[in-house]
Amino acid sequence: MLMKFVSDEDPMLAMLKWLCERLMEVEVETKLGAEKSERASSRQGYRSGYRVRRFETRMGTMYLMVPKIRNGGYIPFFVEAKKRSEAALMNVIQEAYVNGVS
Repeated sequence: MLMKFVSDEDPMLAMLKWLCERLMEVEVETKLGAEKSERASSRQGYRSGYRVRRFETRMGTMYLMVPKIRNGGYIPFFVEAKKRSEAALMNVIQEAYVNGVS
């Protein structure tokens, strides 16, 4: 997986994009109570595809595939509503590093 990022034009931006998309997937799975395409009695909602959103960081601009939820909507925790914020994402990365999460 590391070789995939190293061969990219901007490896750090590619790793950050991958991390953001993984965090969004986990957050949506937790919110819905089921993984993508999983049939579960505990499911609390349904997915409705993705939307592309631009996210500005110090490392550059990323275009993220943000999951859509049918009812209720979804805004990633590291992006404030209608405002691009890098501070929240940096806090998450720092906290993960301090706690030893890889």
